[in-house]
Amino acid sequence: MIKKFIIVIPARYNSSRLPGKPLIKILGIPMLIRTYQQCLKVVSRDKIFIATDDKRIQKLCDDNNMSCVMTSKKCLTGTDRIAELSKKIKASFYINIQGDEPICDTGDIKKLIKTAKKYPNRIINGYTKITDKKLFLSKHIPKVVFRNDGRLLYQSRSPIPISKKGKFTHAWRQVCIYSLPYKALKIFSKIKQKTILENIEDCELIRFLELGLEVYMIKMSNNSISVDTKKDLIKVIKNINYLSKR
Repeated sequence: MIKKFIIVIPARYNSSRLPGKPLIKILGIPMLIRTYQQCLKVVSRDKIFIATDDKRIQKLCDDNNMSCVMTSKKCLTGTDRIAELSKKIKASFYINIQGDEPICDTGDIKKLIKTAKKYPNRIINGYTKITDKKLFLSKHIPKVVFRNDGRLLYQSRSPIPISKKGKFTHAWRQVCIYSLPYKALKIFSKIKQKTILENIEDCELIRFLELGLEVYMIKMSNNSISVDTKKDLIKVIKNINYLSKR
């Protein structure tokens, strides 16, 4: 039976910047479990799957009653991991929540699912405005530029768009949750190595653009914090502590 949609959380142990990232504890709770708990506020447990190639992450899932699908160590990106999972679990579209989004906004997840149900054949990603120049200049933050109708023009970890005088004016960053149609995943996974621009920028959405597929951007909140560095971890802990005191 083909499902309408499922949420998939790709989880890779061997992060270059933070090894073992999914298992890093944030106030006593592993990051992956925190991400899972956010998803569980939106959909039922049977709609959430972890995709990983690591036995340590699989054990965490088994110990916490989280459905886990083992994927190949040859997967180049999280999207490749979801594409591999899609061969085992069929759905019209797959909601990709990055495993390093422990405080992913539930309102953003709901908005993405609602939009994807309306446009199930579209690749959809979120964006939010950058108001901090440090984020604009950070190589860890993927920036996006898009047409008036929301179609993605380009994505880069470099500061874009930027004036010829190097001034920061208007900019937007990617929110790392996506809707990926089954058909688009099939096309994506046929490429067995990263495409030229995808590899240069280290941004997997660019592969869709290089393959001639459209990516549609929708506005989301500014609440998410992707954990790429120890500084990001500190920000997340401060955020959780702040919310717990409200």
